Amino acid sequence: MKVKDLSIGQTDFSQVGFQATQIARAVEIIKKMKQEKAKIFLSFTSNMIASGLRGIFAELCKRKFVDVIITAGGSIDHDLIRAYKNYELGDFMMDDVQLHKKGVNRLGNILVDNECYVELERRIVPIFEKLYKKEKTSAPSDITNEIGKTLDDKHGKNSFLYWAAKNNIPVFCPGITDSAIGLQVYFFKQKYKDFGIDVTKDMQKLAGIVLNAEKTGGIILGGGISKHHTIGVNILRGGLDYAVYVTTASPWDGSLSGARTQEAISWGKLQVPASRLSSATPYVTVDCDATIAFPLIVSSLI
Repeated sequence: MKVKDLSIGQTDFSQVGFQATQIARAVEIIKKMKQEKAKIFLSFTSNMIASGLRGIFAELCKRKFVDVIITAGGSIDHDLIRAYKNYELGDFMMDDVQLHKKGVNRLGNILVDNECYVELERRIVPIFEKLYKKEKTSAPSDITNEIGKTLDDKHGKNSFLYWAAKNNIPVFCPGITDSAIGLQVYFFKQKYKDFGIDVTKDMQKLAGIVLNAEKTGGIILGGGISKHHTIGVNILRGGLDYAVYVTTASPWDGSLSGARTQEAISWGKLQVPASRLSSATPYVTVDCDATIAFPLIVSSLI
C-alpha cells in the first residue's frame, strides 16, 4: 500500500502514515466491534470529563453506542459539578501562586473555581442521604446511577451520567473514594457512621456482563485504574476481542498507562490475534492526546 497525499478537506487517514494511520485503524476496529455486536466498554480518565470530551461521552451514551463505562472518581466529580457550574479556559503557564490565592484550581489549561466544590457538596449530600435510607452500604454504580437520575433535562443534556442512567448503561468506578466525592464520604460519615461504599459489590455485576458477552471490545482513553479495571475484568473470558487504546504515556517505565496492546496479550487481558502485526489485528494503540484523537475517531463513526 502506497503512502497517500491528502488534499485539503480529505479525512481518509488510512494511508497517511504515523498516528493518522493509527486513528484510521481505530475507526475500523470500532466499526468491527459494532458489526460483531460486541459489548463495548468505554474507559476514560477523570481529566477528560473536565474537558470538552464530556459532551462526546454524553452523546455516545445518548445514542447507546457503548454498553459499559469504567472510569475514575474525578469523572463523577466533574460531571456533577459541570451540570451546574462552568469551567473556564486558562493557560498552561499561569501563575499558580496567584491562582491559589484567588481560590482557583488549574487542571492543565482548565480552571476550576473552589465554588465548584461547594456546589458539589450541596448536590451530593442529599444523594448520599437517599441512598443511606435505602441501604447503608452502596456500590459505586449505585451512586453513579443515582447522580444521573437526579439531573433533569436542562442540567443533564451534556452529562454522561444523566444519559447513562436514562439508557441503563452501568457506570463502574472502582476508585471512587480517590476524588472530591470520596472526601464528601468522609464528611458524611461523621454523622452517619455506618454509611459505606463497597467497591466489591460491583464485581458480580461487572463479571456477569463480561462472562455473558459473546464478544467484548474496549475503547480505552488514557490509563490508570480505569484502563486496568477494563482489561483486567476481561481476563475472566480470556481477554477482550477488540481494543483501541489512546494514550500519551510511554511504555518504557513499565506503567500500565503506557503499556501497549501487545503487552496485555501476555496477561490474557486481550485475546491472542489470528495474525500478528497485520492490518487485520483487532487491536491498535494511538499515541495522541485523546482531546485530539477521540473527536476525529467519533466523527468518522457517527
